[in-house]
Amino acid sequence: MKFFVDTADVDAIAELNDLGFVDGVTTNPSLILKSGRDILEVTKEICGMIDGPVSAEVVALNYDDMIKEGRKLAKIAENIAVKVPLTWDGLKTCKTLSEEG
Repeated sequence: MKFFVDTADVDAIAELNDLGFVDGVTTNPSLILKSGRDILEVTKEICGMIDGPVSAEVVALNYDDMIKEGRKLAKIAENIAVKVPLTWDGLKTCKTLSEEG
């Protein structure tokens, strides 16, 4: 079984990670915004403490903007998993970003 933490609370993530429980982190922009911190900054911090995948979700709703955001998020760290909405533009974005690696 894999244990994925669904939060943007870096203190909670660090505590669970120190116990050896964290296989990955799923989060979203609304969770990060609640912290009052920059989305890219928090995502990078989480990626630095977790070896497994860390999800980072685009907030755009159209293909061109999702591609821009997705590429920006993917550059944060090797363990980023870019999440896109399940829409036609989201599916096209998924295909494009997947082809880019």
